Amino acid sequence: MTTAPPRLTDQPAQFLRRARATTSDPGAMFLRKLAFDEIQERLELVNRQFTKPAIVTPFPEIWTKARPDAKIIADTDRLDLVRGAHDLIIHDLCLHWSNDPVGQIIQCARALQPDGMFQATLFGGQTLTELRSALATAESQITGGLSPRVAPMAEIRDLGGLLQRAGLALPVADALTQTVTYATLDRLMHDLRAMGETNVLHARLRRPTPRQVFEKTAELYADNYADAQGRLRATFDIICLSGWAPHPDQPKALRPGSASHSLAAALDELKMPSKD
Repeated sequence: MTTAPPRLTDQPAQFLRRARATTSDPGAMFLRKLAFDEIQERLELVNRQFTKPAIVTPFPEIWTKARPDAKIIADTDRLDLVRGAHDLIIHDLCLHWSNDPVGQIIQCARALQPDGMFQATLFGGQTLTELRSALATAESQITGGLSPRVAPMAEIRDLGGLLQRAGLALPVADALTQTVTYATLDRLMHDLRAMGETNVLHARLRRPTPRQVFEKTAELYADNYADAQGRLRATFDIICLSGWAPHPDQPKALRPGSASHSLAAALDELKMPSKD
C-alpha cells in the first residue's frame, strides 16, 4: 500500500491567488517572462522540430502566442497528460509548489514519446534568501517562534537525481540567478502577490501575523541587504532542468573500465616542454 505524499500546498488558496495575479499587475510577471525566454533559447539550440508539445503552466497567456499548437495543462497533482502523446513537455515555473515533484516529473516522462524532451523551470534554494532570513529573525524575536512561510525549494545538486529517478536520460540541471532591487519591502511583497507567489503552504499560519513582525522584518532587511543606494536586494534562483525520454539512438556513457586508453597516458602525451 502506497502512502500519499504530505500536502505541501493549499491548492484552493493557490488557485485563488493566481487568479488575482493575472489581473493585478502584468509588469510583475517579469520573472515568468525571463523563464519563458530561457526555455525558448534552449529549445532553439536543439536541432529538432517539436510538433506535439504540452505545457504545464499556471499562466497559459504567456505561452499561447509562441506555442499555439501546444496542449496547455494545469499544474494539478494529477496532470492531464496521455501516455506517449508528446514529443516535448515544458513544466513552467511551478514545480516548487508541487506536493510531489518527483511524481510530476514521472507523469511528464510517461507522456513523452521515445526521444521526447522534458524542460522545466522552478525556483531554487537561493530564492528570496534575504527575505527568508529577515522574516525568520523578526518572527523569532517578536513572537518567540517560527511559522511556515516559504515553500521548501530544492538545491540544484539534488535535481539532476530527480530526473534520473523519473526515468529520463541525459539529465541536465543548471541555474539562472537574478538579483532585483526594490525601494521598499512593500514593493517586493507587491510583486510576489502579483506573480501569485505568496504563502499558500498548507501548514501556514491561519491567523493574522502581528504588524510588529513585518516592521522588524523591514528594519532587518534594510540593515543587512540594502545596496549603496539604499535599495533592497532580492535574489531569485531559477533552476532549469532538461532530460530526454530514453531512445536507443541516444549517446550513452561508457561502462566504467571500458576505456581503451588511460587518462594518465593521454596527459603524458600532452605534457608541455618546460621553459628554460
